[in-house]
Amino acid sequence: SLRTLFGAGDEDITNWFRHWVNEGFQPLEKILASSAETGTFCHGDAPSLADICLAAQIASNARFGVDLTPYPTIARINAACMALPAFQKAAPQNQLDAE
Repeated sequence: SLRTLFGAGDEDITNWFRHWVNEGFQPLEKILASSAETGTFCHGDAPSLADICLAAQIASNARFGVDLTPYPTIARINAACMALPAFQKAAPQNQLDAE
C-alpha cells in the first residue's frame, strides 16, 4: 500500500487516487461521449461487463470523493446502472459485510 511502502498519509493517498482516476476517466469520457455505440449504457441500451466495471470503479471513487462533474456521460451511465435492482443489490454498501 502507499502508506506502507512510501509512508503516505490520508491526504496523499486521496490525491494519488483522484489523480489516477482522472487520468483514466478523461479519455473514457471522450470515448463514451463520441461513440455511436454508447447508449443508455457503455455499449448500447443493455448493461454489459463494461457497465459492471464502471459502476464498481465509481463505487470505489465515492470513498475518495472523486467529482464526476467533469464526466457527464460517465455519470449518466452510472445513474442508469444504479437505477437497476441488480446494481443496487450489488452495491458495496448493500453487502452483508458492509461497515
